Amino acid sequence: MIEDDAPSNGKDRFRHVRVVLRSLYHGSSPTAVRFRLGVIVVDLAIIAFFIGAPLIRDQGPIFYLIDYGIAALMIADLVARAMASSSLKYFLKRPIAWVDLFILATLLFPAWLANLGFLRVLRLWTLVESEFFWRTVGRRFDDTRYEELTKAGVRLVTFVFVITGFVYSSFMGRDVGIEGWIDALYFTVTSLTTTGYGDITLPGAWGRLLSIFVMLVGVSLFIRLMQLLVRPHKVNYPCPACGLSRHDPDAVHCKACGQILNIPNEE
Repeated sequence: MIEDDAPSNGKDRFRHVRVVLRSLYHGSSPTAVRFRLGVIVVDLAIIAFFIGAPLIRDQGPIFYLIDYGIAALMIADLVARAMASSSLKYFLKRPIAWVDLFILATLLFPAWLANLGFLRVLRLWTLVESEFFWRTVGRRFDDTRYEELTKAGVRLVTFVFVITGFVYSSFMGRDVGIEGWIDALYFTVTSLTTTGYGDITLPGAWGRLLSIFVMLVGVSLFIRLMQLLVRPHKVNYPCPACGLSRHDPDAVHCKACGQILNIPNEE
């Protein structure tokens, strides 16, 4: 009888754990919100470590202890998110999950993937792009102009740090003027803004192609951010007749089909 009940009890425990995790990761109770805020604070601390990692990599065993500690936290978080998801298949379909898995690989195998460590900063992008973040920190700003501005700004910042890390790991000490992480950041920013002082230039065809890539993509991200800052404010409210989703905050009729709208506001 005990042997028959054991599998059932194991399944019941697993089902109970999934229910608890789902309520914490997707629920709206004060406990769930506090839990997600704690996860986000830990995430931001991890991202700060990723950004500063090139400056402290030479600290020896301490650096690797922190590295593996973060890996353990990420494993726990990924397993919990997978269990809280509707299914493992759905969880693995999301590109953000694969980015996090790649970041985890760079933490577990730092000696082999050291040159790809700069991609860890993508964790900042995956955090701000997730509904997990906006359901917790930005509940009032979810699906608003503030969300668009924040995402655009984070994409630009993430791009700057990823390129800085790549330039640092690929060109440092090659007699091109890059002797440290600050030099790599300086090159990235001057290239992105097309200032081009010329005191630091990357050698060869690949160096020129990278500089062109930084200018084109960086300027595009910067212009996108500026467009969001200066364009008229719109609200997301799908028209029940034609489906047009963006309207003026005080719109009474849909400008596409004339349908009467009832856009909610806080007044």
